Amino acid sequence: MIIDGLQCGHFDRNSFESLQKAGVGGVVVTCGFWEGTVESLDSLARWRDLVRENEDVCEIAATAVDVERIGRSGKVGVILGFQNSNLFEGRIRFVELFAELGVRVVQLTYNNQNELGGSCYEAEDSGLARFGKEVVREMNKAGILVDCSHVGDRTTLDAIEASQKPIAVTHANARSLFDHKRNKSDAVLKALRESGGVIGCAAYRNITGDEFCKSIEAWCGMVARTVEIAGIDSVAIGTDRSHNFTAPDYAWMRQGRWTRGIDYGAGSAARPGKAPPPDWFQTVEDMRVIPNGLRTVGFSEEEVAKITHGNWLRLYEATFKPREENKK
Repeated sequence: MIIDGLQCGHFDRNSFESLQKAGVGGVVVTCGFWEGTVESLDSLARWRDLVRENEDVCEIAATAVDVERIGRSGKVGVILGFQNSNLFEGRIRFVELFAELGVRVVQLTYNNQNELGGSCYEAEDSGLARFGKEVVREMNKAGILVDCSHVGDRTTLDAIEASQKPIAVTHANARSLFDHKRNKSDAVLKALRESGGVIGCAAYRNITGDEFCKSIEAWCGMVARTVEIAGIDSVAIGTDRSHNFTAPDYAWMRQGRWTRGIDYGAGSAARPGKAPPPDWFQTVEDMRVIPNGLRTVGFSEEEVAKITHGNWLRLYEATFKPREENKK
């Protein structure tokens, strides 16, 4: 079974069927980027409708046990997540409310600094704000995994320190392997290793690089080098694959409502639109080659199991459960 730490886009029945064919038993989906509370509630309602309409191929997963059960049954476990904390709109009590609605993963910041902390694209990373620390701890209590994929390194390290549970970088790579602002420093990867956190290695060309995209062996070689830094227990898969995205969707992701100008996100003027997928990953179904690719570069069966699903399941078990004192 494969668990993908992050995908995005407009999912439909074909998306779920393609994930089934790829052997994906669990996937964190992106329910929003810049949306506020009411828009985020609308998104969750749409996701519930979509899953209900396709209940023979997918099911919403709220616990690690759910993810494993659904995946082993041949369906796709849908883990509800957001790539920004705008859904809370500055209200600490909304964290618990969204957790009760099934949200299990929230990224502290997207591409801009916000009231929680600094983004990877800011010239100066401000670190985790007082409110950010409060939100991290509230997410710990409510059973929501803290995601720092687009978060600046200083803020990420602060979040690791502030969190009472391990955190995730659901979709990024090692900056020492491909130099991009979206990728993480070795210091962050080592901090994840020491705290029990997990990084999901991405297959998004803009942050993976052409060299690691040329074949499954090349990409799995990148995963192996990431393991050398972060350790076998802290590396997993987070492809950042998108479904049915068009130009307006990329504009929304990158520009939102915060600018009138052009913003390329992880791209550039030379590669402004949709980045070509990796040569080995032309369709979603191609994810099925990952396990054998990992074996080819030297991983044992036990290590393949950890990277493809075991490390995510361990992290979900540690973070999706609310703290015991909240149940009393």
